[in-house]
Amino acid sequence: MSDRDDVRRAYDEITTTYANERNATRDDEETAALEALFDGLPAGFRLLDAGCGQGTPALEYTLDPSNGCDSELAVGLDLSRDQLETATRLVPDVALCQGEMTRIPFAADTFDAITALYSLIHVPIDDHRTAIESFARVLKPGGRLLLTEGWTEWTGSNPDWLETGTEMRWSMAGAAATRDQLESAGFELVERGEFRDALADEEDARFPYFHVRLME
Repeated sequence: MSDRDDVRRAYDEITTTYANERNATRDDEETAALEALFDGLPAGFRLLDAGCGQGTPALEYTLDPSNGCDSELAVGLDLSRDQLETATRLVPDVALCQGEMTRIPFAADTFDAITALYSLIHVPIDDHRTAIESFARVLKPGGRLLLTEGWTEWTGSNPDWLETGTEMRWSMAGAAATRDQLESAGFELVERGEFRDALADEEDARFPYFHVRLME
């Protein structure tokens, strides 16, 4: 069984627990970064949430029309079918698709924005560049991307993540390597910061984020 299959199976197994924990541990900095991303886009923008999980917080944002996005123009992509089934209840009207971010099943120049929050870090390190190039392919010129990574390169697992008895795996390329990959794919930096992830193994763990723009 591949690392991808392990991650998919794990998220299938912990769907309810993960959704409850994720929604109970919202980060104000994450919310601010999402608002900054969406504020830089035209009204009626098309959004892809890559590794959307249960649909929050990025897809949830599109349910409020005052935010400038029509939920019918938003798409959630995830490996886990059970996570997507949960998303159908939490973010109705949003299109959902099971698939991999290294092979996004949409045409070039489809989306105005992509979010990849705590999702690229589950893709095998050797495939991170491919995933970022896939983001660039489906984004329109000038489109925005918001993604999170780890500070340093690390691959590992937790055999009892969220005290569920389920093993979860991560593959982090590190902030420096990720920035190089973004630049190579044609992105320019708009903003960089960090989020606190209350679901991480370490207390008060923080993850860097990149808000970037695809150059025209």
